[in-house]
Amino acid sequence: MADMMWAGRFSKQVDEGVNAFNSSISFDGRMYEQDIRGSIAHATMLGDCGIISKADSKLIVGELCKISNDISDGVIELDPNAEDIHMFIEAELTKRLGDVGKRLHTSRSRNDQVAVDLRLYLRDEIADIYSLVKELAVTLLNMAREHTETIMPGYTHLQRAQPITFAHHLLAYVWMLLRDMERLKDTSKRMNYCPLGSGALAGTTYKTNRQQTSDLLGFTAPMPNSLDGVSDRDYCIELCSALSILMTHLSRFSEEIILWCSWEFKFVELDDAFATGSSIMPQKKNPDVTELIRGKTGRVNGDLVTLLTMMKGIPLAYNKDMQEDKEAIFDAVDNVKLCVKTFTPMLATMRVLKNNMRNAAARGFINATDCADYLVKKGMPFRDAYKITGTLVAQCIEEGLTLETLPIEEYKKMTDLFDNDVYEAISLETCVRERKSEGGPSPDAVREQIKLAEKALDL
Repeated sequence: MADMMWAGRFSKQVDEGVNAFNSSISFDGRMYEQDIRGSIAHATMLGDCGIISKADSKLIVGELCKISNDISDGVIELDPNAEDIHMFIEAELTKRLGDVGKRLHTSRSRNDQVAVDLRLYLRDEIADIYSLVKELAVTLLNMAREHTETIMPGYTHLQRAQPITFAHHLLAYVWMLLRDMERLKDTSKRMNYCPLGSGALAGTTYKTNRQQTSDLLGFTAPMPNSLDGVSDRDYCIELCSALSILMTHLSRFSEEIILWCSWEFKFVELDDAFATGSSIMPQKKNPDVTELIRGKTGRVNGDLVTLLTMMKGIPLAYNKDMQEDKEAIFDAVDNVKLCVKTFTPMLATMRVLKNNMRNAAARGFINATDCADYLVKKGMPFRDAYKITGTLVAQCIEEGLTLETLPIEEYKKMTDLFDNDVYEAISLETCVRERKSEGGPSPDAVREQIKLAEKALDL
C-alpha cells in the first residue's frame, strides 16, 4: 500500500482495518467535481499571489481539468483504497505532474478543503431540489385550476367538518411547498460563504487572497473566522432540517392519498404506472409510492438527528466525528430528490373521482355551521343558533334524515326564523360559494389564491 500523504510523522503503515474504517472515498467520491473546482481556484490564487509560479499554476489547473474529464468519462476510476476523494485527486495530480503537483496543497489544509467541497456540493444540490419542488408546486397549481368547483369534505380529527373544494385542498400543499422553497433559498444564502484559506484552523503564514478564491467559486464572501470556517456544519443541519420539513409535507399528503385510494374513501385512483399489486390477492392496487415516501420521511428525520447528535459535543475546531456529516446529508438529499421526482408524475396522472368526493360531502352534516349561520344572519345569537342546529342534527341522525331532507315543519318547531330559503342556504354549492373570506374555499377566493401562488412561483 502506498504511503499516505501525511505519512512522514509515522514509522509504520496504518493497519488495513483502520485504513478501511477511516476511509471516506466510498461516499465523498461524489464530490470529485467540487473538489477539483476548489483546487482550481486555489491553484489560480497561488499563482496570482506569487506563492507558486504562474507556469506551475497553469500546469496544475490544466491537469485538474483533464482529471475531471477523465473521471467523468470513466477513463480513470476512483480507487476504493484511497483515504478520501481529496487525497485521490492530489495523488493523481502528483502522479501526472510530479513535484509540480505537490505544490497544490501549499497554504491549504484538508480541513478547509473538505469544508469548501461540501458547501459547493450542497449548494448545487439545493439548486436541483429547489427546481424539483417548484415543479411539484406547479403541478399542484395546474390541478387546482381544474378543480375550483369540485366539492369535497374538509376534515378535522379525520371527521367530516365543512365543505371545501379539491382546489382549496391542493393549494394548502402549494403554500407548504412555497415555504419549503423559501427555506432552501435561505439555507443556500447563509451557507454561501467560503471557508477556503482557513487552513487547518488558524489560517496560514502565506500572503493569500481569500477574496479571490471566494469570488472564483461564486461565494458571497470569505468566512470571517478560520476556526468557524473549518468546524461549522450549521448549513448541513439547516439543510437537513429544511428537507425534513419538506418530507413531512410529502408524508402528510401521502397519508391522505393512501386514505383517498381506499374503498372507504375512493376519492382518487392512481395511474397503474404508480401503483403495485399483491402476490396473492388479485384485486389489490396498492399505493406503494406514497407508503414509501411516508417511510422515507422517518429516514430523513433520522439523518437530521444524526447531524445534531454528531455536532452537539464537538470542541473547536475539526474532529474526525465530522466525517459522518456526509453520509447523513447525502442520504437526506438523495431520498428527497427520489421522492419528489416520483411524487410529481404520480400526482399529475392521478384520476380524481369528483362524484365520490361530492357524495361524501353530502353526508356527515358538514353544512351544520351554515345552518347556524343562517339563523345568525336573521338576528339570533350564535350560541343559540349553534344549540338549535345541534338539536336538529341529533334529530336527523335518530330519524335517518339529513338537514336537506328534514321537513320545514320540523325546522319551524325550533324557531319561526326558519323558512323555505334554509334549503338554499345549506346546499353544498351555497356553502362553498359563500365562503368568500380571504384564503377560503369559494371558487373566487381560490382563484385569488392561484394568482398569488403564480406570482410567488414567477409564473
